[in-house]
Amino acid sequence: MTFIIRPARMGDLQQIYEMAKRTGGGFTNLPPDRASLIQKLELSEKAFGRDDDMLSDDRFLFALENTETGQVRGTCQIFAKVGQKWPFYSYRIGALTQHSEELQRTFRADILNLSTDLEGATEVGGLFLHPGERSGGLGMLIARSRYLFIRMHRPRFADMTLAELRGVIDDAGGSPFWDSVAGRFFGMSFQDADEFNAKHGNQFIADLMPKHPVYIAMLSQQARAVIGVPHVSGRAAMRMLENEGFVWEKYVDIFDAGPTMTAQTDRIKSVCNSREIQIDAVADVKGREDAQKMLVAHGRLNDFKASYGWILEEEGRLTLDVGAAKALDIDAGATVCAMERNGS
Repeated sequence: MTFIIRPARMGDLQQIYEMAKRTGGGFTNLPPDRASLIQKLELSEKAFGRDDDMLSDDRFLFALENTETGQVRGTCQIFAKVGQKWPFYSYRIGALTQHSEELQRTFRADILNLSTDLEGATEVGGLFLHPGERSGGLGMLIARSRYLFIRMHRPRFADMTLAELRGVIDDAGGSPFWDSVAGRFFGMSFQDADEFNAKHGNQFIADLMPKHPVYIAMLSQQARAVIGVPHVSGRAAMRMLENEGFVWEKYVDIFDAGPTMTAQTDRIKSVCNSREIQIDAVADVKGREDAQKMLVAHGRLNDFKASYGWILEEEGRLTLDVGAAKALDIDAGATVCAMERNGS
């Protein structure tokens, strides 16, 4: 069984929609709304179809396909430059220290400051893997394929990359943070606001969000406890981001307070550790002890594909296994971007 990452197509709409209904809310980049998904696919096709190397407001949507069945079993996205159509808002946790001579005490207050610091960065997001496929390293395949795409099209992406992780959501689909902060100003539930944001963008935040700092000590205990904490389903994603070199610099999502991770694009592990190699031969080397399982990508823009493949190096010659060559649609002589599966 072989899986590939490729550009999503309009023909994938129904399968992507069915996956979107499984996200459970709080997943703004993959809303269970057909009209929004159609728009995403249209914007993605436009981005993949633009052949110049200018950094712009591109939105790339990828699909994980089982090549044996043709089924789409996962998605991921790259937003080349956030904050172009609407401001890109985050809260950043800061501190205010004050001293009282009369009391001989110093007070330190943690504060949430509304920020657009991350505007203009590239965002990786929208990673969703069908529950039936959460094994065999497919989550890593989806995640790292984005970084190989960035490396192979580097001028079209910013010098900083961010990733927003979904925050804590309760069993009823609500957000303790939203209820304690923004919900008081918007007159709508977290689910309603999240759905509106997914469908219509976040200009309504700019219109209604209070611009004053928020003192964390004044929030409910439930809200304070979830600031910067990822949803239970996002813990593995956070570890993968950390392994790639992303760090949490106190930015959180304004809806659910999930952590926003950042990294210098050229220092992302999969960007700087991948390399271009030429395939000298194609043969049946899969599973051989002297062959190495690697993540392999090939093709520009619409022709981009990524998959796992076995590569054997003998006397300076590189041989790719037949299955991977077929999945990537390449022959001997092709130049590919590759990295070891363990990331080194």
